[in-house]
Amino acid sequence: MNSNLIKSAPDIPPLENGDRLTALEFENRYQLMSNVKKAELIEGLVYMPAALRFRQHGKPHAHIIGWLAQYEAATPGVELADNATVRLDQKNVPQPDALLRIDHEGKSSISEDDYVECAPELIV
Repeated sequence: MNSNLIKSAPDIPPLENGDRLTALEFENRYQLMSNVKKAELIEGLVYMPAALRFRQHGKPHAHIIGWLAQYEAATPGVELADNATVRLDQKNVPQPDALLRIDHEGKSSISEDDYVECAPELIV
């Protein structure tokens, strides 16, 4: 996808949980909604998660980030990201809690507009 294709027209409807969209439509709407913290497109369906709980999400998330940060520090050429959008294909644009990717020669790349494109080596 190319960021030059993103529309800025005021007639674009707001992003809503349950919308069926293409990746381009999803990105157009998402970029216009600065108040939205997280939204994902999975098999063409928009998911906007509810508030997160401490024990069910917050604490395990912190442990995972700590573990992956240690792995990144000990493994040259590996990059860690927290909540980065991943452009997998025209129906899937997830925002995983964490990901690891190989900087060079890996499966994914970083687009000109700073998104992960294609599947990274690990998504959590």
